[in-house]
Amino acid sequence: MSRRVLLVDDDAAVRDALAQTLELADLEPVTAGSFIVAKDFITPEFDGVILSDLRMPGRDGFHLLAYARAQDADLPVILLTGEGDIPTAMKAVGQGAFDFLEKPCAPADLLAVLERALKTRSLVRDNRRLRALIATCDPAARMLFGNSQLAEGLRARVRRVAVTETEVLVTGAPGTGISKVAEVIHLCSARSKAPFVKRAAAGLAPGDLAAALQAARTGSLFVDEVTQMPAQAQLALLETLEAGAETRIIAGSNRDLAASVEAGQLNPELYYRLEVTPVRIPSLSERPEDIPVLFQHYVAQASEQAGLSAPEITPQVVAGLMARDWPGNARALMSEAMRFALGLSDDAGPDADLGLAEQMAQVEQSLLEQALRRADGRAVAAAEALKLPRKTFYDKLARYGIRAEDYRP
Repeated sequence: MSRRVLLVDDDAAVRDALAQTLELADLEPVTAGSFIVAKDFITPEFDGVILSDLRMPGRDGFHLLAYARAQDADLPVILLTGEGDIPTAMKAVGQGAFDFLEKPCAPADLLAVLERALKTRSLVRDNRRLRALIATCDPAARMLFGNSQLAEGLRARVRRVAVTETEVLVTGAPGTGISKVAEVIHLCSARSKAPFVKRAAAGLAPGDLAAALQAARTGSLFVDEVTQMPAQAQLALLETLEAGAETRIIAGSNRDLAASVEAGQLNPELYYRLEVTPVRIPSLSERPEDIPVLFQHYVAQASEQAGLSAPEITPQVVAGLMARDWPGNARALMSEAMRFALGLSDDAGPDADLGLAEQMAQVEQSLLEQALRRADGRAVAAAEALKLPRKTFYDKLARYGIRAEDYRP
């Protein structure tokens, strides 16, 4: 979520004081002394919010509000007003201002309104991105979530593999969503309008395989956990591939396939035929920064299905999620999100005794611990993974009483 605030006030002393307040709260003020200076920032692409004085010489806060709404009706504008301007400010709210605050205002009140406005702006921009992705018909972007480099790499890999028309082998730890990735590969391919058929490999006889191939004719057949396919069916599948089947085969497994070949569970020729175009799904432990993104999506999805309003995901909830290892990966996170949406999660409620700064500190501490865990206690590697200067990283460890050596094997 962006932390930028376009701060507009003609009084330099007031502007500097407000900017300092925002910086101390980890916000990113962009200052302007007039509407003329500010207007270049006011575009639909601006990812922050606007905090402006109502009374300014020349073009005042009303003019700024009208201009902002003309550029982007969903861009939050918060107005600062003097003691005698309350009725005027309320009129501004009626014209589309997000909120107004009377000067001088307490920092806590100001920051609370700004946080609410920034969250609103973030949701608006996320919804716009989602609609744009739907409009571009990109199944990988619509169905495979995450902001990490690994998530983006997975989407890029899926898109490249989809257009090759070769057999595909999708692997990953349990719960990573192998069948979903297989379906996305199908939807990204030229066969997307043809059938996508899923079959469990266990107990799949040659006759069943032939029927599945026919059902998926000109489309894609996904065979789940290919190592459990009976030996005769494996031979039949290999013969079909060598003969040039009309159906594309996408196989999936969460096992060590090389070990399965050595153990005689998987036909080596079939394995090497499938392994030409592999797609590996990273586990959540490899990309913990995607946990909040996925959780938010799953909560929204579960809430919509249940006909409920999505509950607030507080920093404390995020900290609790980040502190867990998630061996069940996306499937386990999805189940937790469903419980959270229904109010059945043990960790669903925020701690009323903690303020925002304390809750954010919990999240930061969890991220530091996760980075050290992934780096096996190597502080330099953990700092690089978090893109933090070493001194800053060590200062944060000291603040939370975290010892890097406690995370070494």
